[in-house]
Amino acid sequence: MTLFSLVATHADLDLETVGILSSGAADVAGSVDVPAVTLATCNRLEIYAEASSDDPAALEASREELIDAVAETSGVDRDTIASTFRTLVEDDAVSHLFQVGAGLDSAVIGEREIAGQVRKSLADAQNAGTVSGNLTRLFETATRTAKDVGARTALGSRGRSIVSVSLDIAGDMRGDGAAFYRDASVVLIGTGAYAGTSLAQLQERGVRDIAVFSGSGRAEQFVAERGAAARALKMEELSEAFSAADVIIGCSGGNRQITAQEIRTLAGIGPEGREKDLTVIDLALSHDFTPEVADLPGVELITLESVKMAAPAETEDSLEQAREVVYAAVQEYLTERQQRSADDAIVALRRHTQSVLDAEMEKVRKQHGCTAAAEEVEFAVRRIVRKLLHTPTVRARELAAEGRTEDYVQALQDIFGLEVEPRERPEREQPAKRRRAEEFTPAELAQMAAHLQKVPDGGFCPHHRPGEFAVERLEVAQRLTQAQAS
Repeated sequence: MTLFSLVATHADLDLETVGILSSGAADVAGSVDVPAVTLATCNRLEIYAEASSDDPAALEASREELIDAVAETSGVDRDTIASTFRTLVEDDAVSHLFQVGAGLDSAVIGEREIAGQVRKSLADAQNAGTVSGNLTRLFETATRTAKDVGARTALGSRGRSIVSVSLDIAGDMRGDGAAFYRDASVVLIGTGAYAGTSLAQLQERGVRDIAVFSGSGRAEQFVAERGAAARALKMEELSEAFSAADVIIGCSGGNRQITAQEIRTLAGIGPEGREKDLTVIDLALSHDFTPEVADLPGVELITLESVKMAAPAETEDSLEQAREVVYAAVQEYLTERQQRSADDAIVALRRHTQSVLDAEMEKVRKQHGCTAAAEEVEFAVRRIVRKLLHTPTVRARELAAEGRTEDYVQALQDIFGLEVEPRERPEREQPAKRRRAEEFTPAELAQMAAHLQKVPDGGFCPHHRPGEFAVERLEVAQRLTQAQAS
């Protein structure tokens, strides 16, 4: 199998193009037959996948399949899609993901949201059943590396983020910096990941008047889940909130943009502006506001492009520390992956020698029967085989550490005619299927009932207090429990 990734980021493209590509990105991995994980953020769309073999033709076929899927979901011309993505293969794909997770490839170097987005992209792929074991290990290791960068370097301690930089810019533009936010009135549009980060950042800055609006009607739930000192807005309350707002933050990423005329009407902006200036922060990759909003009198528009240009540069020492951590993690991951390949070769060699040994011992038993002499011969032969396999096993691991596993595998094929097959196939993992009550056997139900008798009422298991967890029990198992108790 071959690991590869399709990469479209702010480093190569304008954010408008990235936004168009990302539309419908969540459905891409589920629409293809190869294991895949989609990482879509405010400034990148990346798809990590596995081709079925190391044959270049298989890699190209898998790449073409993904490009077709992106073209279909985004509505962009297929040739344009093909020329837009960079393709990274094997070690390059691994190194790139680790750098991305650590914030080294972000518009804001060292941003802290990206590690969570890498982790979430894996969780989404697992829930959708589009991921393989190899991709799972890759993303989990990238996430651990991001944590190491945060814990061991000055880069992580700065806590940079797209949201924090945009709020810094807004505060500086209003002239009061951090003090501006204590008396500011803010309207937050959206309930996604960036909205959650924005809400937390606003509270950290001491904003007391925060109103949240969602076109999908999730604002009230969003506020309640976070226990935030904010209020949920209804559609009829939007005009009043806009009129009183000092800052409006858009991070919904919906299909509809708020126009300059709507801002003018809702916020009460006349030909000469209004009593107080308005700052509009657009954090949505697909843009929540039209560009003409910036032309309104008394209105300043901050976009992701603005954040990218104004993002503070990190010191070279911090960057070098982070790069060293990432480089070491990449090398360790690649070595472990090579060793897993070597393990497959070792298993193939041992299986081959074992089959030869078993065939010869079968001849001995036919000739001598189950006698002490036959047992002594078998013991001696097995000891010889173990000694003969020791050096090839050690050399396999040494070559793997040097990145030469393919040489070892080729030698086995040339000398013994062995075909080394990986023990783990790249089939997509399917999400767990919940069984219906009638699908359980009587023995399984009885076992459930016996277990439930040991669990306190309302509890999850014997080791947790009631109320700590809540799970739905099979009604038939509950009835058995009650019957056994009586």
